Amino acid sequence: MGDRRIESIVIVGGGSAGWMTAAALSNTLRRNCRITLIESDAIGTVGVGEATIPPIRTFNDMLGIDERDFVRATQGSFKLGIQFVDWGHIGNRYFHPFGPHGRPFDIVGLHHYWLKARQAGDMAAFDEHSMAWAMAKDGRFNRPGQDPRNVLSTFDYAYHFDAGLYARFLRSFSEERSVARIEGKIASVAQNPASGFVESVMLEDGRRVAGELFIDCSGFRGLLIEGALAAGYEDWTHWLPCDRAVAMPCAKAGDFTPYTRSTAREAGWQWRIPLQHRTGNGYVYCSQYISDDEADATLCANLDGEPLAGPNRLRFVTGRRKKFWDKNVIAIGLSSGFMEPLESTSLHLIQAGISKLLALFPDKDFSPLLIDEYNHIAVTEFERIRDFLVLHYKLTTRDDGELWRYCANMDIPDTLAFKIDHFRSYGRHIARDMDLFGQPSWLAVHIGQANIPAGVDPLFDYRGIDGREWLGKLRAAMAAEAARQPTHQQFIDQHCKADI
Repeated sequence: MGDRRIESIVIVGGGSAGWMTAAALSNTLRRNCRITLIESDAIGTVGVGEATIPPIRTFNDMLGIDERDFVRATQGSFKLGIQFVDWGHIGNRYFHPFGPHGRPFDIVGLHHYWLKARQAGDMAAFDEHSMAWAMAKDGRFNRPGQDPRNVLSTFDYAYHFDAGLYARFLRSFSEERSVARIEGKIASVAQNPASGFVESVMLEDGRRVAGELFIDCSGFRGLLIEGALAAGYEDWTHWLPCDRAVAMPCAKAGDFTPYTRSTAREAGWQWRIPLQHRTGNGYVYCSQYISDDEADATLCANLDGEPLAGPNRLRFVTGRRKKFWDKNVIAIGLSSGFMEPLESTSLHLIQAGISKLLALFPDKDFSPLLIDEYNHIAVTEFERIRDFLVLHYKLTTRDDGELWRYCANMDIPDTLAFKIDHFRSYGRHIARDMDLFGQPSWLAVHIGQANIPAGVDPLFDYRGIDGREWLGKLRAAMAAEAARQPTHQQFIDQHCKADI
């Protein structure tokens, strides 16, 4: 059969998607494979993916990146979860923590004990049983403890960072491992007339770059996956109608929170992401209900500090490619699809695409078995995340804007409707294969936006346990441990302060 190993890979596009892919491939394929990345300084990157979820730590660990060096280089900060403001109704606040609420003490879940205590008049918020929130609300941070008996072991964390600096950091990492970067714009794509496989790309200056495997990291336009192969796109704007965003950094001011904040506005929502050197802000909105100028004004009126740049406007269509991998082209990043960064999944979807590529890495035969499995997993991952995002919109009771009235009344995917109805009836979370977000995340949104179950787990009445005293002790232990932790700023100053 001969040697069927792929010997040349071409990555089209830089930014976070391109350089994360280059870093992972160069770290894994340490010999006998040429990796080339083509990007143009004249083509900007979206650069709004500054908030992450805990799996990013796995990606960095896989590369052997020291956390302190990474946070320092990206002027980053730490993230214990996301605070949601005004989502269920105006005045509503809740926290989606990284990590569970409390720790298991019975076969019946803690939230059922909380529900029973609530029925008995104990009005302690569900958030108060989260170690991540106990620290986050007081602006404190430390890494999780290792003793499972201690409440400090019951949370997780991720990062906020400058996506442009992260790409630069990974570019250095990749080039040290022999990735060749080519500066230039692609003018045309050459395909094999018989198979349709991409054989090379031609740059505007006439240079031809050939390869065997092509990774499309060209952003929304999908230069290869759509422009050359016409893989198709599935539009989800009927479930997630926001189609534009405006981003604007501002001077660092206010509380240096170890969490992202998402505030619902009349026609969308605003993000706030605190970094060491600035605060990232943006307004994701539906252009059907607000003009671009009005969105700019709304964002400017709700900044912590002075703007550091003018508005950066983005247009998008929420959805996914019908094929993520077609022939010898794999789309990773925005070229594969887009979901608004409500739960900070943008960079994770890049990471997930890379992980699938490494797990199903092809040879020169490009077996349909690999391609079909990759696409099946990718479609399922996207749909599971989609449902979790739609949950936030569907559970609103706001009626102060056309967007919220539409979302409250819209039809939703059957997979999501079943989960909502099941939780509303029984207080149980129904998991599905390849759910990125587990029970703690779904509980946070269900309860945070008042999808309160009609009843509790039928097993509860068989247990004979009054959990109110235990819940009270749990809250007290979390508050005491949180008070002993350094502030977010103190932790960064001690371990990973950037040279700004």
